[in-house]
Amino acid sequence: MKGLKVVFIIMCAALLTLGLSVTANAFHAGGVAECMGCHNIHDAKSTSALLAGTDISSTCINCHGVTGASSYHIVTPDADMPAGTPPGNRTPGGDFGWLKKTYTYSPRAGSNVTEAGDTHGHNIVAVDFGYTADGTNLTAPGGDMDATQLSCNSCHDNHGKLRRLSDGTIATTGAPIIASGSYNNSADPAAGQAVGVYRLLRGNGSTAGSGGKTFSAVFNAVVPSTYNRSEATAPTRVAYGAGISDWCATCHSDMHSGTSSKMTHPVNQGLGTDVAANYNAYIGSGNMTGTNATSYDSIVPFQSDNTSDYTVLRSLADNTNTVKTGPATSDRVMCLSCHRAHATGWKHMTRWNNEGELIIVDGVYPGTDSPSAVGVLAKWAQGRTVAETSKAYNDKPATAYASYQRSLCNKCHAKD
Repeated sequence: MKGLKVVFIIMCAALLTLGLSVTANAFHAGGVAECMGCHNIHDAKSTSALLAGTDISSTCINCHGVTGASSYHIVTPDADMPAGTPPGNRTPGGDFGWLKKTYTYSPRAGSNVTEAGDTHGHNIVAVDFGYTADGTNLTAPGGDMDATQLSCNSCHDNHGKLRRLSDGTIATTGAPIIASGSYNNSADPAAGQAVGVYRLLRGNGSTAGSGGKTFSAVFNAVVPSTYNRSEATAPTRVAYGAGISDWCATCHSDMHSGTSSKMTHPVNQGLGTDVAANYNAYIGSGNMTGTNATSYDSIVPFQSDNTSDYTVLRSLADNTNTVKTGPATSDRVMCLSCHRAHATGWKHMTRWNNEGELIIVDGVYPGTDSPSAVGVLAKWAQGRTVAETSKAYNDKPATAYASYQRSLCNKCHAKD
């Protein structure tokens, strides 16, 4: 039985590797996968749900955490990222492997800083792979969810019942799911059919996952069919639509400016004239000569107005440098404008380094092995190699910004 189980998983992985992740032949195919891919009725590791792993996230990582960057990989194995080597996946959500990367450095004389790996993202609990609960936050920042309950299915519906019907309605029943609805080449469902919601994420109407949180919003988005890739030549543009920040607020409600007692960054509101103009003009520190036609930056994405029109979203999702337009005044700032959903190379799972003054020094990414005498300094390198710093930006060329580039908060605020 165990041997057959291993063969089954290998076959599923092979099918996905062959590029079938956007067809009905893929393992999840927009909805619930083959039962025996996750459960084992005679030789399970978990007695509560007959799971193939000790817990939910371990079961997911059995497939999503194997060697090599591939469409569905989001966890680099420990053996593939020794000291100085970054996690290998460059998905829009980031690689959970960053949670295993702790850095110690001296930013200035007489000081010493340790940046714990668990500050880099959502600390899923996956016992089989050494992932443990957040060591600092007992509950979700800005919320009350128990950190020890965080697992992949806290956000994703492992059974994938949520679906988009032919009339655009989001439901849990009504028509069979025939394919994924996540990609820019996903077709709209015909009458009597449905497609899965983005990334099998939970939403309005789906049951609560681990932690007991029930989502009231739907995460509307579309991604290019090839997305776990280097952005050295072209960005990976995810088309984010309506509901993003409201969806995040399920666990982080106090982080939203409208309900928080704290001074927090506004989300889910139009950028307005000034911010949209800054975004479109900003190329790098000191350079405000850009135009709307070419200003899009995947490191600082935005929500496309408040649309749930998938024809519009599919037209915006791109990885060929064809769709480079920046925001209109009605487009919105969202949680994922500054954060990635899984993990990043930086504290607080931000998309860029907010703990230092400069993110590019002397024309290159800084690092402990930087070719620049300035870039190798501890205050800039922050314990990372150049490869680690570059991979944290999905290998976007340093030349895309200024030779001495300050925080990318300036993409919207232009204070540099």
